[in-house]
Amino acid sequence: MTFDAYRIPEEHEAIRAAVRDLCVDKVAPNAAATDEKGEFPQASFDALRAGDFHAPHIPTEYGGAGADALATAIVIEEVARACAASSLIPAVNKLGTMPLLLAGSAQLKRRYLPPVARGDAMFSYCLSEPEAGSDAAAMRTRAVRDGDGYVLDGVKRWITNAGVSEYYTVFATTDPSAGSRGISAFVVEKSDPGVGFGALEKKLGIKGSPTREVYFDGVRLPADRMIGAPGEGFRTAMRTLDHTRVTIAAQAVGIAQGALDLALEYVTQREQFGKTVATFQGIQFMLADMGMKLAAARQLTYAAAAKSERDEADLRYFGAAAKCFASDAAMQITTDAVQLLGGYGYTSDFPAERMMRDAKITQIYEGTNQIQRVVMARHLLHG
Repeated sequence: MTFDAYRIPEEHEAIRAAVRDLCVDKVAPNAAATDEKGEFPQASFDALRAGDFHAPHIPTEYGGAGADALATAIVIEEVARACAASSLIPAVNKLGTMPLLLAGSAQLKRRYLPPVARGDAMFSYCLSEPEAGSDAAAMRTRAVRDGDGYVLDGVKRWITNAGVSEYYTVFATTDPSAGSRGISAFVVEKSDPGVGFGALEKKLGIKGSPTREVYFDGVRLPADRMIGAPGEGFRTAMRTLDHTRVTIAAQAVGIAQGALDLALEYVTQREQFGKTVATFQGIQFMLADMGMKLAAARQLTYAAAAKSERDEADLRYFGAAAKCFASDAAMQITTDAVQLLGGYGYTSDFPAERMMRDAKITQIYEGTNQIQRVVMARHLLHG
């Protein structure tokens, strides 16, 4: 009897190699300045766009690369290895467009997906509000029927790439009496009258990815901008997160890999007491734990990506598990990387401290890790 060990398909490893080469040459060199200046990494976006890695998940019928969920996760992982802020370009493009792919009309897909595939536009996702974060169903943004369209009023908070993206998937209550079943989803354009943006949030990490509030003041939307049927928005939002939590797991894996690479390079060169730091057993134990956690996080993320591609029934559990485990691992691995570099790890001369700051958000957005544990527990308790 023979047994073929699990391995990534060759075409996916070819994608990894291509993305890594591009990121080493054209993304990593921008990472420190992007963080220091807090500016959108336009040069990195241009490089990803030239390589068709800015929105690889868009199907070929809409002009995209047609990458499956695993290939998309690998792209995000490799970009995050070089620059976490830049990895939010493909990640948030998937987050913003996933509702259209899951529930949008053919007309909406034909109108909005090709510009994203070409790199002419980006797509953001507007779910959270000042008083509705983990409790997304408590949103106060309203879309009121008015003639043959809707009038949208409200505010969304913590919106990634807000102000840079041309398009926004916005969730709003269309029937306040129906709770979560009264929430609908819409496509809103940056140029729609009544759309505005708040000041840039001053953040701990991912500083090159703009985060702002988005305001809707009497925004008139034609009825055909609705994604799916009235009242199906909350279900679409949750299904979207089932798929895109995998991308956050991939981002976390990439950040952790970058930190481990840096730590390995440093400890094999740094000498103390007449020998390299890497020869000390205490250091070796730290490296072993970092590598072990990273390997486990990567395998869980890839398994979740495969389930996402097949839209399997237990995707919600695996997506939550991958996001939770990988982000916790990334936080630990980047913290250990700072420790291994000693005083140098605490300075901006080395990227370890930036990686640690960037890793923290992966434990928070697209559902805090406390929420992920609630999701997993409910799945286990309900069989």
